[in-house]
Amino acid sequence: MSDESPSSASPADSSPAPVKYSPLHSIHEQLGAAFTDFAGWMMPVRYSSDLAEHHAVRTAAGIFDISHMAEIHVRGADAGAYLDFALAGKLSGIALAQAKYSLLLNEAGGIIDDLVTYRLADDHFLVVANAGNRFAAATALAERAEGFDVAVTDESDDYALIAVQGPVSRAILEATVGLSDFATPLDELKYYRETAATFNGTDLIIGRTGYTGEDGFELYIHVDAAAALWAALTVAGSPLGLVPAGLACRDTLRLEAGMPLYGHELSLTTFPVQAGLGRVVALSKEGDFVGRTAIEEGPDAGARVLVGLAAEGRRAGRADYLLFHGDKEVGVITSGALSPTLGHPIAMAYVDPDVSQVGTELHIDVRGSRIAASVVSLPFYKREA
Repeated sequence: MSDESPSSASPADSSPAPVKYSPLHSIHEQLGAAFTDFAGWMMPVRYSSDLAEHHAVRTAAGIFDISHMAEIHVRGADAGAYLDFALAGKLSGIALAQAKYSLLLNEAGGIIDDLVTYRLADDHFLVVANAGNRFAAATALAERAEGFDVAVTDESDDYALIAVQGPVSRAILEATVGLSDFATPLDELKYYRETAATFNGTDLIIGRTGYTGEDGFELYIHVDAAAALWAALTVAGSPLGLVPAGLACRDTLRLEAGMPLYGHELSLTTFPVQAGLGRVVALSKEGDFVGRTAIEEGPDAGARVLVGLAAEGRRAGRADYLLFHGDKEVGVITSGALSPTLGHPIAMAYVDPDVSQVGTELHIDVRGSRIAASVVSLPFYKREA
């Protein structure tokens, strides 16, 4: 769950929005990172090479700064019921310390954001939103709190978020000096669960979650302790192959894992079912939720659906490249790359339903040339259990 929505100024203010910097920015500069504007944040896009960082995550581990993500707390006696109304999933049904992927919909059934929500206590949830959708998500959640005994607070500026992803990620955390007091030992922490812990006396939340298709952890800590935590993780991880990893390889990793990206596969005009996320919407839960009527009606007949595409050779289709079946334009690519792990081009695309079956051959228009590609099942890559 991440996005590339560009920053923009308010319509009432023509001046550009100020660039935001991660609390780890000086560390990235020392590491020689190249930076990019990512949803108004100046974030590291790479440190060495996209390929090296990608392969490190698949074979050992990478450490990512994702402090641009948004953290919104929901507290109160009605927290569970409120989130059942505000989001598409049934959040009241998750267990303590469990996380759940869900969607924040508008009344028309479109997607405002895709989110991960952690249940920290019976009456306390942490909602994690994409950076580019922080204010849209926080505003929608606050508006939907009317009539519920809850407090919704955007505490994003208090948090840094560090992700350690890859096969040896648990060993790295267990070797990190100062990281202790785990409410649940890491070897017992299941996927999409969280545990409280401390780092040199500072409380933090560790989720066994991520956006790479690998085992991994996301560590939420106060901004004042972030640099020390990054340094300690790096010291522990260096002998195990840990490398700093930027947002470029994060994108190819999530693409291989078939994970949607807001602004590419997801948008305000996308119905969950079109993106293969119909299962995320809990139509069986009691009561109303925002967008329910539109979801029950469904998208228009013939609405395009998301598929995976695989091709041979080295030329990859990119976002906005058109797809053809014969002479008919039948779709558009939303994300594409030459897969570092698989060694051939892959893409996700929205296509007409009648050409969405696995095995259907389509053609990508790559600057006037037609490149053959076949519809395949998602994800493209799945780690061994």
